[in-house]
Amino acid sequence: METTNVTKLFEYLDQTSDKLAHQSQLTYLEALAEAGDNLFEGTILQSLSPADEEEVQELLDKVKQLEWKQEEVRKAFQLGVIKGMKGAVQPNHSMTPDAVSLFISYLVNKLVQDRENTELLDLAVGSGNLLFAICNNATTPIEASGFEVDETLLKNAYSSANLQQHQIHLYHQDSLQVVPQKTDLVVSDLPIGYYPKDDVASSFELKAKEGHSYIHHLMIEQGIKSLNDGGFALFVIPNFLFESDQSAALHAYLKKDAVVLGLLQLPSSMFSNVQQQKSILLLQKKKEGIPVPQQALFAELPTFSNKEAMQDMVKQINRWFEEQLKR
Repeated sequence: METTNVTKLFEYLDQTSDKLAHQSQLTYLEALAEAGDNLFEGTILQSLSPADEEEVQELLDKVKQLEWKQEEVRKAFQLGVIKGMKGAVQPNHSMTPDAVSLFISYLVNKLVQDRENTELLDLAVGSGNLLFAICNNATTPIEASGFEVDETLLKNAYSSANLQQHQIHLYHQDSLQVVPQKTDLVVSDLPIGYYPKDDVASSFELKAKEGHSYIHHLMIEQGIKSLNDGGFALFVIPNFLFESDQSAALHAYLKKDAVVLGLLQLPSSMFSNVQQQKSILLLQKKKEGIPVPQQALFAELPTFSNKEAMQDMVKQINRWFEEQLKR
């Protein structure tokens, strides 16, 4: 079988990362970003022994003449990041699955199809897989920004963005500690758990009455604050979001400031246990005069590999967009 560009790019990234990690005492994820930087610059940026430099140069020469597409780079980096996360798992090291990223890009296109240009913000960009999938599959121009507190993940996002030739604003900051600029669309795969900075959480309406606040609640509030009136938010959320001890406050906040347009439960087969199961929450920030759907979009998505069932589901979702949002 013919070797694809994704395979060639991943083999370069993987083998070079292994070599750089071993020689420079880096983690695989740290080395992955540097391997991407070498490919972007077309030269070796690290100081290596002559023998190692010769090996890395040979790997680089094999791929730097390729003509790749943006999605090929995204998928190759995705494979590298997945491998790196297995080697050094941290609570904040997770990636939005490919099928979910592509499905969310479809929803984004439905929401912004009547716009000439869309500003999009990701509050927890990670290695950029979700954000890049949206940008690569956009049917209208998107100006994207993303925040990420983890420096290693952000370096991989930066390296991947360069190779995909995306002009994306990436910030190494905690998105809960900034005054958000207004945007048309917020899309985030939310981190889940407690937020340790009580002083920062104290300025949020969804702060806990006692103890630490939930970071996923605070990010929903921050996302809605970031939206222009009438703007949309798409969040990947845990299924237990509305069942926690702080869910009453979240319900009240959403009822006050937003319209819940839909909740799409991701296939249970994607997750190893019930506690890990997730859904896609679709919100719109309230604005005077905008039509409120008579019926929200609630559905349990079929397994993404079941093409016939997914085609039927997409037809139903398209019909909802036409009837309820006039899209």
